[in-house]
Amino acid sequence: MDQRAMFKLSYGLFVLTAQENGFDNGCIINTVMQVTSNPLQIAVAVNKENLTCEIIQKSNMVSLSVLSETAPFSLFQHFGFQSGRETDKFVDYPFAMTGQELPYLTKHTTAFIDCKVINTVDLET
Repeated sequence: MDQRAMFKLSYGLFVLTAQENGFDNGCIINTVMQVTSNPLQIAVAVNKENLTCEIIQKSNMVSLSVLSETAPFSLFQHFGFQSGRETDKFVDYPFAMTGQELPYLTKHTTAFIDCKVINTVDLET
């Protein structure tokens, strides 16, 4: 296989957020896809070692902020280069709450999606 083909795949970048007992957390992810239109369903991939994944497993709810091309590198540093185990990622960061009371980013985004988790798959090798 010509591995350069992998660079032809289109990707977006997203901030996936979750909440448990009033604690908000989020992480950068790059894998989201629509899998059905009726009912409307998406698939999301998140590293199972992330605190956000642990919270999702307990709450079964997520919010997805679709990042725009204007997103600065500092946003990726903030949500991707540090753990919610050591820092509150939403302190001094602009966000609002969805109808399901989940945080979503209000700057450098094109949309947000509120989701209920209906199924999980562990791809452990």
